[in-house]
Amino acid sequence: MHYDDIANVDEKWVRFTMHYLLFYDVVPDYALRRQPFRTAHFEYARPFIERGELVLGGALADPVDAAVLLFRGETPDVARTFAAADPYVQRGLVISWRVRPWTTVVGPGAEVPLP
Repeated sequence: MHYDDIANVDEKWVRFTMHYLLFYDVVPDYALRRQPFRTAHFEYARPFIERGELVLGGALADPVDAAVLLFRGETPDVARTFAAADPYVQRGLVISWRVRPWTTVVGPGAEVPLP
């Protein structure tokens, strides 16, 4: 679906994939404190990656005070589901999290490419 098509479509009848950003605000010393849970976190992420739902993810640097994960789906539910059971969230390394839709319009992976 292209950008111009969106204006001509009733969204309740048509589903298309979008990008969603999952933002994590993390505890002080996150880079150190996450070490015991990294394997569990990556194992948890693997099925999301294999299904093509989790596209990219990682901690922000300088300072390491947040992380961002990029999801692809028809709704933000996949990102919310991921966050709710992520070992980092479950173990208290994530202070808060939120999901935002991201309308990607340029680049080879854009979900709503410009004409």
